[in-house]
Amino acid sequence: MDPDPAPTARPRPLGFEMPGLGTDAAAVRQRLEAVERLLERSLTVPGTRYPIGLDAIAGLIPVLGDLITAAMGAWLVWEARNLGLPRWQLWRMAANVGIDTAIGAVPVVGDVFDFAFRSNSKNLRIVKRHLDKHHPATRVIDG
Repeated sequence: MDPDPAPTARPRPLGFEMPGLGTDAAAVRQRLEAVERLLERSLTVPGTRYPIGLDAIAGLIPVLGDLITAAMGAWLVWEARNLGLPRWQLWRMAANVGIDTAIGAVPVVGDVFDFAFRSNSKNLRIVKRHLDKHHPATRVIDG
């Protein structure tokens, strides 16, 4: 008997498969990169080339903005946990989100901090190093 039978095909309600919705390491990598881009680099400060994202913009909304971006950052940690990252790396990622949330909640100082401290980018680098080592097929050559 074959120990790894082929999975049965699921119907696709949209008629096509959307990228990044699987549970394999490559799909998770795509999702994490997309969320990191949204949170940290989706816009540019007018008149400069400095990228900002939802994290910095939502941080301008007292309490609620920081809670929303903290939840999105926590989701990145949860996805990393599902990929099998070691606990010490998960703790490091959680600390990045915690620091970003705690200092980001302070009026004015936190808003400036959100522009400089990119916890989601730091966390994505941790995940990418793990994926490059343990799932080399997910590696993408930047062009």
